Amino acid sequence: MTAPVFVVDRLDRIGPEFVLDGPEGRHAVSVKRLRPGEDVVLTDGRGRWAEGVVKAAEGKDRLVITDLESILEEPPPTPRITVVQALAKGDRGELAVETMTEVGVDAIVPWQASRCITQWKGDRGLKALGKWRATAREAGKQSRRVRFPEVEAAATTKQVGALLAAADFAAVLHESGEEPLTTADLPADGEIVLVVGPEGGVSPEELELFAQAGAKPYVLGPTVLRTSTAGTAAAVLLMGRTGRWN
Repeated sequence: MTAPVFVVDRLDRIGPEFVLDGPEGRHAVSVKRLRPGEDVVLTDGRGRWAEGVVKAAEGKDRLVITDLESILEEPPPTPRITVVQALAKGDRGELAVETMTEVGVDAIVPWQASRCITQWKGDRGLKALGKWRATAREAGKQSRRVRFPEVEAAATTKQVGALLAAADFAAVLHESGEEPLTTADLPADGEIVLVVGPEGGVSPEELELFAQAGAKPYVLGPTVLRTSTAGTAAAVLLMGRTGRWN
């Protein structure tokens, strides 16, 4: 996928010619400065997409697209990779979402770990979740994906344990691990779930609950990464080892 990607709500409503307007049209015309003859991709962010050619740029926010052919669908990748990402202070959580989206993670679950400094409560939590989802959408477009990662509602530790118990492979990134993730026995398909703790680390009680759910602790290497980068580094390793980047 090399052409710039733009999101439309309903691909089944586009015809041979389509007008992209609103925020997406403004981005195409005023930021990307697309011109007639350039290729574009329209997607619903859920795997369905269509390629077209710019016919005209009108004003500051209208892009006329033509030569739209059949709607294609990208199948869900396998194995599916979900990262449980502990809430991080400042914009580190959004940085984690952005880079994990760029490397191809399929789902991100915000986790309110016991040692998280940041708390998602009430309207503040809804606003923070909205930022994570908007970040995933924009990073999906930037990285030319047509299937954006799902960003779930914030999960409790008990809910994370249930998610791990249902996985085909479950792991917690933690310095207590005796085996590196590079040598773990990974499934060829199914669901991989990876837990990334907060800056303060995963508590012994959380580690015990996750172990009971079947999630072993693993290390990435000789250094300790920040919560904002650990999930991305692990996802890159998993993409290569499972053949998803082949």
